Amino acid sequence: MTRNTTDILISGAGIAGMVAAALLARQGRRVTLVDPMPPVAAAGDAGSDLRSTAFLQPSRKLFEEAGLWDALDAHATPLDKLRVMDTSGWPPVIRDTRTFVPDDLGHDTFGWNLPNWLTRRELARVLEETPGVDLRLGTGFRAMLTRDREAIVTLSDRSQVSARLVIGADGRASPVADAAGIGMRTTRYGQKALAFAVTHALPHDNVSTEVYNRGGATTTVPLPDQDGRAASAIVWMEDGPRAVQLSHMVPEDLADELDMRICHVLGPSRLATPVRVWPVVTQTAERLTARRTALVAEAAHVLPPIGAQGLNTSLADVADLAHRIAEAEDPGAEALLDGYAASRARDIRARAKVVDLFNRVCRSDIPAVQAMRLAGLKAVHGLTPVRRTVMRAGLGSEGDRQNT
Repeated sequence: MTRNTTDILISGAGIAGMVAAALLARQGRRVTLVDPMPPVAAAGDAGSDLRSTAFLQPSRKLFEEAGLWDALDAHATPLDKLRVMDTSGWPPVIRDTRTFVPDDLGHDTFGWNLPNWLTRRELARVLEETPGVDLRLGTGFRAMLTRDREAIVTLSDRSQVSARLVIGADGRASPVADAAGIGMRTTRYGQKALAFAVTHALPHDNVSTEVYNRGGATTTVPLPDQDGRAASAIVWMEDGPRAVQLSHMVPEDLADELDMRICHVLGPSRLATPVRVWPVVTQTAERLTARRTALVAEAAHVLPPIGAQGLNTSLADVADLAHRIAEAEDPGAEALLDGYAASRARDIRARAKVVDLFNRVCRSDIPAVQAMRLAGLKAVHGLTPVRRTVMRAGLGSEGDRQNT
């Protein structure tokens, strides 16, 4: 059997895996990137990821460093304000609304919103032409044997690749983590999240709105206009049975329910895509590394979809690992991997705890917890030093990233 040789094999050509491939190739590394699922061409295609991501300031800089932002810029919608609405009851009654602006941090915008399916499609186009990247879409990871100086990976087409480092960027059921014997700690909430896009009557004015009510947070994310109408991506967290019920509604009825849920801030809406549903969990890997192996992104951690923390935390993993590799002769050296694991584990644990608590508070229908949620929102927004600290922690900073 012919065995190819590469410096680094990445399993998982999601957004984090593709950014990692681009960064490492620009360092002069030979990278093999594999994934059994090629990107889709349009939102309505089977298997499309209808979630959207607000790429925050540090993530934008990472895309630029990887030479990828030019491919995304024309598709990105600025996120100029973050609006938080605390509601109760059904139909919901607004108890308070607070708006956060990037001026507090000296920025013109918090970030840039992009649909995940479109980001993956555009990044794949760039990587197909990137020197040093062997892009194998439609081929997946199958098995791995690690040795002191290399890992031998068998792929789904039965070919083999010898690599000095294997990066698992292959999702919450990571085959790389499984092959490395790395277990997962999982917290389940009995929630599911619905993801879809809508067009709507009122302009979004580049404002993302997060609405709290029983069952969880519902977030609207501004998108470019579609067919002459304003458009937004929706991520709606709900108790499991209610989420299933919503997912089976006809589009017109689901749009009506959404309008009530978000207190009509977008005006009457219409569904513009199919609806995707997935379970809401907090999941963290018991270890981030093994011999010649590192986990990043959802192979390392899965967070509830609150505050744009999920994929931006994933890109922080990629940045940390790539910057360590840039200074190393051996990308899979034990000391390098130990440093990565130690630094990222701290940040992942902290963010997982905060998002877990936040999700529990947001979804509660207990009056005392709702009162605490309202008081917390007022305190965070009303005290300028507290507001800036919370916003800075949510965005991440160049200093934080460099010190990880």
